[in-house]
Amino acid sequence: VHPGDGPSSVVVTPLLTGSNYHSWSRSMKRALGAKMKLDFVDGTLPMPEDDFDPAFRAWHRCNQLISS
Repeated sequence: VHPGDGPSSVVVTPLLTGSNYHSWSRSMKRALGAKMKLDFVDGTLPMPEDDFDPAFRAWHRCNQLISS
């Protein structure tokens, strides 16, 4: 997680309006892919099963950031 990544940061402009869904979706996928966060959204990076796994805390933090 980079310090510039935050729940209030705008990832893609213009914002989603409904009529621009296809171009917004393409831009969002590119932006999240460039930040190496797309795997959280599309489910290809599964949550570590063991809560005591050192990767669990990092995964959980990134997932919360992306979900907010």
